[in-house]
Amino acid sequence: MKNRLKLVQIFLFLGIITISARLWYWQIIKSDDMIAKAESQRTYTKTIIAPRGNILFSDGTLLATYQPTYLVFAQPKLISDKSQAAKKLAPIFWENRQFKQLPANNSETTKKTYEEKIKTIEQEILNNLSKDLFWISLERRVSSEMKDKIEKLNLKGIGFDTYLTRFYPEGSSSAHLLGFVGSDVYGVDTGYFGLEGFYNGELKGKNGELLQDRDAQGLPILIGTYKVKEPKPGKTLLLNIDRTVQTIVEESLKKGIKKYGAEGASAVVMDPRTGNILGLASFPNYDPALPTLYLKEYYKNAVTAGGFEPGSTFKILVAAAGINEGVITPDTICDICSGPVNISRYSIRTWNNKYKKDSTMTDVIVNSDNTGMVFIGRKLGLDKLYEYLEKFGIGKITGVDLQDEYSPDLRPKNEWREIDVATATFGQGISVTPIQIVKAVGVIANGGIMMEPHVVKAVKDEKSMYQVSSKEVARPITPETAKQVTEMMVKAVEAGESKFAKPKGYKVAGKTGTAQIPIAGKYDPSKTIASFVGFAPVFDPKFVMLVRFDQPRSSIYGSETAAPTFFEIAKELFIYFNIPPTE
Repeated sequence: MKNRLKLVQIFLFLGIITISARLWYWQIIKSDDMIAKAESQRTYTKTIIAPRGNILFSDGTLLATYQPTYLVFAQPKLISDKSQAAKKLAPIFWENRQFKQLPANNSETTKKTYEEKIKTIEQEILNNLSKDLFWISLERRVSSEMKDKIEKLNLKGIGFDTYLTRFYPEGSSSAHLLGFVGSDVYGVDTGYFGLEGFYNGELKGKNGELLQDRDAQGLPILIGTYKVKEPKPGKTLLLNIDRTVQTIVEESLKKGIKKYGAEGASAVVMDPRTGNILGLASFPNYDPALPTLYLKEYYKNAVTAGGFEPGSTFKILVAAAGINEGVITPDTICDICSGPVNISRYSIRTWNNKYKKDSTMTDVIVNSDNTGMVFIGRKLGLDKLYEYLEKFGIGKITGVDLQDEYSPDLRPKNEWREIDVATATFGQGISVTPIQIVKAVGVIANGGIMMEPHVVKAVKDEKSMYQVSSKEVARPITPETAKQVTEMMVKAVEAGESKFAKPKGYKVAGKTGTAQIPIAGKYDPSKTIASFVGFAPVFDPKFVMLVRFDQPRSSIYGSETAAPTFFEIAKELFIYFNIPPTE
C-alpha cells in the first residue's frame, strides 16, 4: 500500500512537471505565436483598393475612370429560409449577368430558357448558402441598380462589400488606345495593352488596409480594434488625344469599312512638329470594360503592332534618301522606265503595266512607277539604302507610350540580294507598322526633323504634375530635301490616281499605297492592304496622317479606298482646326 501511494505521488509530480513545462513552453517560448494565432482568429484584415487613376482627353473629358460595384455576400448561419432567399436572389443575379454579355447574346430569351437559367442560378445560390460557413461570396461585380433591388428584398444575412472597377464612359471608343484592366496571376487588377498597360505603375495607386476585431459570427466588435490606412489614388493621365479628332477618325473608318467591304481599318493622326498623337483608332475593336468576351486577336492595336508591307507609300522615303544623298533630283530622268526591268528570273512591272519613257523622278512618284524606284535603288546602292531605312526608324520601335508596340525586324544587310534592294524601293518584301510610317513621313512634314510620337501630355496627382516634353530623335534629311519631297508629294495628290478626292482650295502632300498580302511564299493577287499617308497644310503642317484598310472588297487600290477616307477626315480637320483654304 505504501509503495502504491508512493507511485501515485511520483505520477502526480511528473504530471505537474509536464503541465508546468507545457504551460511554460506556451506562455514563454510560443507566446508570440499564440498571441498572433488568437489575433488572427478575431482580427479581420481587408485590403482597401486604391482608386485607379483617370485617363482624360486633351480637353479634360473622361475617357477612363472608376465606379463602385458590389460583391454580394451571405452569412448562412443567419439565414433561416435558405430556399426562399435563393429564389428571390436568382432573377436579380440573372439580370445582372446579362449586362456582362455581348449585345448578340442579349437576344430575346424564350420563357422556357429563362426559367431554366433562373433554376440553375437558384440552385447555385442554395448550394452556397447550405455550406457550413460564417461568410460566403455569392455574386461579384453587381451594379448599383442591382444592389438597390437586392436591398429592397430585406433579406437577413445578405450584405455588400464595395469595390472600385474600371469604367469607360465612351464605351468601345479608343479601345486600342486605352487597353483594359484585368486580373494578374495573383488576382490583382493590372493594366494590359495600350495606356492601361504602359502606365500601369502610375495608374494603379497604392492600396490601403482596414484592421478590425470581429466576433465568432464575423460581426464587428464595437469596442475592439479598428485601424484604417487610407489608400493613395492612382495618378491621372492627360492625353494629347483630341476628342473631336478621335471621333472624326473613328466614324470615318467605320463608314469606310462598310462602304469598301474591308476586313479592318486603322488610322493615326500626329502633329509632326511635336510628335503629339491627336487621334488613333483601329477596327475591329472591343469593349475595354468586357475584354474577356472578345477574341484575343482583337486586343492587338494595328497602328502599333500590325506589321504590313507598305507598298507605294514607302516610295517617298526612298526618294528622300536619293535626293538627300545627291544621287537624284526631282528632275532626274529615269533611263530604265520604258518597260519592265528584269532582275535574274524576276520581271518588275508598273502597277498598271503602262510605261513612260524619260520619266522624271517627280513623274515616278506621281505615277507610282515601280521601275523608276528600281532606278533610284540602283543609284543609292544597298549600303546607302539600308542606312536610310535605319535613319527613318524602320526595324525599330518608335517609342510611342503604348504597351503593345511591336516592330517587324529589318532583315540583316548581308542577307539582301539585288532583287531585295529593288523590291524594297517600292515597299515590297519589307514590313512596317502604321506608326513607323507616320513617324518617318513626319520627318518630311517637319523639315527633316524626326520627333518621337507620344500619347500622354501630362501625368498628375493631387500635389504635382509631370509634363511630357516633345522629343527630337534624329535628323535623317535636310530641310531642302524635305521641301523637294513635299513638292513631289503635292504633285502626286494633284495629278495622281486619287486627285478626284482632294479637297478644293487646299494643298495636301500625300501618297497612296497598295500592297499585296504575302501568303505561303507568294502574293495573293486579289487581297491587298490599301493605304494613304500625307500631311497638310503643306507649308505649315498641322497633322500627318495614315489611313489603312485591310482587304477592301470594292477595290484593291489605295487610291479608291484609303485616299477618299483620308481626304474626308482631312476636310473635317481643316474645319475643326480653323484652317482656311489657300487656293
